[in-house]
Amino acid sequence: MSNSVEPINLFDFEAIAKERLPKQEYDYIAGGATDEISVDRNPRAYASWALRPRVLRNVSGLDLSTEVLGAKVNLPVLIAPCGGHKKAHPEGEFATYRAAAACGTVFAVSANASADFTELTQAAKGRLWLQLYPFRDREVTKDWLARAKQTGYEAVCVTLDSQWPAKRERNIRNNYGNLRGVNFAESGADQARSRRGAHPGGGDPAATWKDLEWIKSIAGLPVVAKGVMTGEDVELCAEVGADGVIVSNHGGRHLDNTLATVEVLSEAVAAAKGRTEIYLDGGIRRGADVVKAIALGAKAVFIGRPLFWGLAVDGEQGVIRVLNILREEIEITMAKCGRPTIAGIDSTTIVKAPPL
Repeated sequence: MSNSVEPINLFDFEAIAKERLPKQEYDYIAGGATDEISVDRNPRAYASWALRPRVLRNVSGLDLSTEVLGAKVNLPVLIAPCGGHKKAHPEGEFATYRAAAACGTVFAVSANASADFTELTQAAKGRLWLQLYPFRDREVTKDWLARAKQTGYEAVCVTLDSQWPAKRERNIRNNYGNLRGVNFAESGADQARSRRGAHPGGGDPAATWKDLEWIKSIAGLPVVAKGVMTGEDVELCAEVGADGVIVSNHGGRHLDNTLATVEVLSEAVAAAKGRTEIYLDGGIRRGADVVKAIALGAKAVFIGRPLFWGLAVDGEQGVIRVLNILREEIEITMAKCGRPTIAGIDSTTIVKAPPL
């Protein structure tokens, strides 16, 4: 990294990335729907909970590992499915995957990736999930699932909150075109749109819970539902057999004026009743945020925008540094709260904080 100032937190990474990226690319990554209230609310909401320090507890052997879908990860921070990593670095998803593998965590590859998802598996020996939508053409879904299994993907992540396009005003002002990943390129933009549904937001506008149930029935892989913000929808995910649910508002990119994801996490956990693993996506900027999410019942968290800041600053090494900064901050928080293991982080680790 040539920059003379070494970033020491995720906010530093974003500041450097903002300087380096073209304005329209930065705005695409950082922006959200309409007034971006939910974009801002996601990270700020973690301050609604305070940590409860504990002393004289043996924290000499901190262990940040946990299990996700029955397999170990070295830290409870996973890489969310976000399209177009080459917007931030020429090596794109290949750099991200190598970084995730080096850190011992999961990389969920976006349907809109700027790399062929079948070629990506050759770049490292790590854990990959494939994200897709409830495509209008079920033959496309079958094809993607078959290729995912053949090339070693461990799970499929089905995005449920992209049935209708959002209004993103930064993109409109910048005349920024819709993202098209290379995995749709063979058939051209028009056919790609029909495969994803009539609207460029992602999924088929006519999709229902029967579509998720059908995907689960044929996947042959664990199925994780992404984009759920209510207990009612968590209940329905569990009923159709989803193995995991990502509580997510798409980083505030699809619908503005929602609660922050951490604010609805307890509702989601209560609705799951242990039938499906609950993860959280949205607003993670500090290791303390990760600990708070786990204390509220999340199995693990996902990060999205920070991985782009890491890529923009220093490619693969930048993403590794982002993950290691979070690791260091999680370790400090666990030690100060007297929680030597991830399993030991429970509801007594935090308390609801009065407004400042």
